[in-house]
Amino acid sequence: MTTADSRYEAVRGRDARFDGVFFLGVRTTGIYCRPSCPAVTPKRENVRFFPTAAAAQGAGFRACRRCRPDATPGSPEWNVRADVVARAVRLIADGAVDREGVAGLAARLGYSARQLRRQLTAELGAGPVALARAQRAHTARLLLQTTELPSTQVAFAAGFASVRQYNDTVRQVYGRTPSALRAASAHGGHRPAGNRGRDAVPGGPIPLRLAYRGPYAHGQVFGFLERRAVPGVEEVLGSPGGRTYRRTLALPHGPATAEVEEAGGDPRSAAEPGRGGWLDCRLHLTDPRDLASGVRRLRALFDLDADPYAVAERLSGGALAPVLDAVPGLRSPGAADPAELAVRAVLGQQVSVGAARTLAGRLVAAYGKPLAAPAGGLTNLFPASETLAEAPLEELGMPDSRRRALRAVAAALAAGTVQLGPGADREEASRGLRALPGVGPWTAGYVRMRALGDPDVFLPADAGVRHGLTALGLAAPASERWRPWRSYAVHCLWHAAQPPTSPETS
Repeated sequence: MTTADSRYEAVRGRDARFDGVFFLGVRTTGIYCRPSCPAVTPKRENVRFFPTAAAAQGAGFRACRRCRPDATPGSPEWNVRADVVARAVRLIADGAVDREGVAGLAARLGYSARQLRRQLTAELGAGPVALARAQRAHTARLLLQTTELPSTQVAFAAGFASVRQYNDTVRQVYGRTPSALRAASAHGGHRPAGNRGRDAVPGGPIPLRLAYRGPYAHGQVFGFLERRAVPGVEEVLGSPGGRTYRRTLALPHGPATAEVEEAGGDPRSAAEPGRGGWLDCRLHLTDPRDLASGVRRLRALFDLDADPYAVAERLSGGALAPVLDAVPGLRSPGAADPAELAVRAVLGQQVSVGAARTLAGRLVAAYGKPLAAPAGGLTNLFPASETLAEAPLEELGMPDSRRRALRAVAAALAAGTVQLGPGADREEASRGLRALPGVGPWTAGYVRMRALGDPDVFLPADAGVRHGLTALGLAAPASERWRPWRSYAVHCLWHAAQPPTSPETS
């Protein structure tokens, strides 16, 4: 979609494939919408297009109350791209501007604040402050509509510097005061699924809808996570089709737990291609300031900002087509904690998925920080890198060489010589990992695919990939035709491997 006319055609067709990719503002109403908004299509001369919600808000448009454009999936462009703009977008989504300011964000990326502002404005139509402001408004709306937190606490939990700034922003973005926004929710307006009334006390679970575009392979994603669930940190309850994934999260302001449901979403999405849907989620936060960070990590874990249409278009023309037909909406799950994933990748070297899971459970039992109160099978946070860098690790029963590799990775993460956070440079992180003792191409590639969310990683040395290639009559060079979606091709090959082979075996 490179022209205004082609975007308008998507709007006329209410094409949900482009929700989050661009937004339209209607001059006659002062409202901005997602492309799939069910309202009457405005005339072409009355429409303006924006690359982000923040740009639309900055131009004076307020969010549509019917289609809620601020709740769309993120643009898949930021998954594919690895430049400074994409890294900045991921950091802002994680709350970096709220915690560190624009200067801190720029320093993380190695740019001056002025250079960063110029680049973001040129590509996104909004600078870092405006992008963070749009996210604060969305967080405030969620807290107003799903909790009983006093409005003053909502303001600071959402990241606003003052109550006045909070009131002005909410009125501008939503066309209502915070109290009116909350009252509309209390009378049944736009309440997330499963929220039969706002929580009675602060600190209760916050119910959310985590939106995605197009078809979503629930069974593939939840099965992938279930096979790798680390005791104490993760658990999956229920049976296929109705599973609940639960895990602990170490967030900037305190520990949290999350629950995500396999069932749910929009039942019409399967019948109406391009419609999309959502995963029902509940977040239990120590501090509501961590809402945006917690949501970003879950979206990365479940690969909710992917573009399944672009993936299918690239991969479905050859031997992978039967797999994509069998698993529509196939995803490449990421990581809720990149440092945790890096440690688990080392544990998974040359062993099966089950063995890696057992080793990770021992690690958590020995070195994980216990929760103040267990929540079902969730008892600990995954061990911090600082703890593992100095740990003897004798409980694991691993070869000395792998224990040294694990400590080396943990030490590099603790010292910051290897960065795996949302703003990390993928190439630099991969080089840093490869320079550590005991870290080879498979480990670095697996970390890059999952912890850094790179959609274009191929693992030719992986046993499951080799079995999948053999099953489909392919050779490794075939992977070049799958760029830039080779990570999804890897998942296709793991699915095609018969009998099922461990994808965490180098």
